[in-house]
Amino acid sequence: LLVLLTASPAAAFVASPAGNAAIVAAPQSLTSSTALSATSDPTSRRGMLATSLATLATLAPVVLPASAIETYLTEPTDEFKESERQRMEFRKKQLAQKGEFVKVLARLTSESSTEDELVTDLKELRALVVQTEGLPLGIKKEDFYKVIRSKKAKGFWPTNVEIAYQSLKSEVAYQQSPNREKDTENPL
Repeated sequence: LLVLLTASPAAAFVASPAGNAAIVAAPQSLTSSTALSATSDPTSRRGMLATSLATLATLAPVVLPASAIETYLTEPTDEFKESERQRMEFRKKQLAQKGEFVKVLARLTSESSTEDELVTDLKELRALVVQTEGLPLGIKKEDFYKVIRSKKAKGFWPTNVEIAYQSLKSEVAYQQSPNREKDTENPL
């Protein structure tokens, strides 16, 4: 084997599919150290590398303008202006609704002292929750309950007030549930 490799440097040692080793003569174009031409066999590994390097060399002088890569708008689009207008309307509406909630909560905690006043305020809060379909932005459910429970902890909290409070809590839970269906005809 050594004799064949030294006698014929153009030969290559290749494993055959049957597992036997065989000596195969390399093509003449690959045996010459100066002739590494890829044109003879474009599907070979060297041919592919030479072709891809030549392609990169021809594309390298082509410079893409910066505006084609990164495009920033100087003026907002009409769609963006419309979405900003809708966002501002929504925020204004939510702030107005939050003001109503805060007004009723303040009246509940400071002014209401009789059972009828407390029940009326809790029912009004429940109606606001139904109207806004939940709590408005800026009012957290836990904080909302803490304010009402602070009034409850001060003492006077009859059974009818507790029923109205539990009704309010169940309405908030229903309105803020992601699984609720908007089927108004079905009571269940």
